[in-house]
Amino acid sequence: MEIAIIGGGIGGLCAAVTLQTHGYSVKVYEAAPTFQPVGAGIGIGSNAMQALMKIGVGDKVFANGNVLHTQVFQNANGKTLNTIDFSLLKKRFGQENITIHRADLHRTFLDALGPNTMYYNKKCVNVEQREGKVTAYFGDKSEVTADLLIAADGIHSPIRKKLIPGSETRYAGYTCWRGVTENKERVSNYTSTEIWSPSGRFGMAPMSNGQVYWFACVSTRAKDTFYQNLERQEIANLFKNFPKVVTEIIQNTPTNNILHHDISDIEPLQRFVFNRIVLLGDAAHATTPNMGQGAGQAIEDGIVLGNAFQMFRNIDKALAFYEEKRVARTAKVINLSRQIGAVAQLRSRSLTTARDFLFSFIPSNWLLWRLKFLFHVKLK
Repeated sequence: MEIAIIGGGIGGLCAAVTLQTHGYSVKVYEAAPTFQPVGAGIGIGSNAMQALMKIGVGDKVFANGNVLHTQVFQNANGKTLNTIDFSLLKKRFGQENITIHRADLHRTFLDALGPNTMYYNKKCVNVEQREGKVTAYFGDKSEVTADLLIAADGIHSPIRKKLIPGSETRYAGYTCWRGVTENKERVSNYTSTEIWSPSGRFGMAPMSNGQVYWFACVSTRAKDTFYQNLERQEIANLFKNFPKVVTEIIQNTPTNNILHHDISDIEPLQRFVFNRIVLLGDAAHATTPNMGQGAGQAIEDGIVLGNAFQMFRNIDKALAFYEEKRVARTAKVINLSRQIGAVAQLRSRSLTTARDFLFSFIPSNWLLWRLKFLFHVKLK
């Protein structure tokens, strides 16, 4: 069976590695002209690490990552509101949460692929299904026909929009900058921190090789031109009332290491499978980053889909299994992540005061328990 994957991001590459591990012929078609080591830091949760270990790349990913033992939540004055003890994940599930540079994770998947798997400069402009086959048409006038097409072409997936007209992105209400810079002992090696204020939210987490990953969010309307064109010092000025370490980290980040995007997701879909086309990753279930599960859920997708074809050589049974395992789980992540973001991005001073007061009384174990569904990973 010939399998074509549209999109060489984390989800598409993970699916390719898993399917090749099980002996399938896979080709990945990527719109970019070459592998580009871009992006910022990302979190890989215990659930995704469990999954990666199953396909033989987990140890390399772990070696390139930095373990997180604790998540700390603070207000703008630096007062700790609550914490989550991530070290419990190792005891209960055998794997830990880590941070890693997106490019390092991407490269790990590429290194695990067989030869002649990746095809660059292949922007998919249309797909057609007929007689149990799928044909993908590319911008360079070439085309490819396969028995199965995996659409892993991102949150703005043209393939999803063709299959489900109206499945546009939903703006979450806030815009975000992300960056990577030298740590210089500003951030503890094993602790990620989020700071909440009516004026915005800032997060920072250590990475390997002495780096720190950070994000900074402010609530605003979509495509706000004021925020789209801010320079580094202007971004830092938005957070001048935060602890000094915040402005130091932003100011010391090279300009070309700072990315800016409005935060969006898609409304949960009812299905991922459309005859011989299957949606995967952000194309299927783009989520806001508040749970650090964007990459993790794409990884789970790729491995569950690959495992499905190992268990069921019948394509219809394999795709039904994938859809059964992934639709409800990813919908729960989308909805919970959006709720967390709405609470964290509150702008009213009275509401944020009440939130911070009540949050400090929630037992830390309950916060971890609320997320336990994530870590019970069922890949088969």
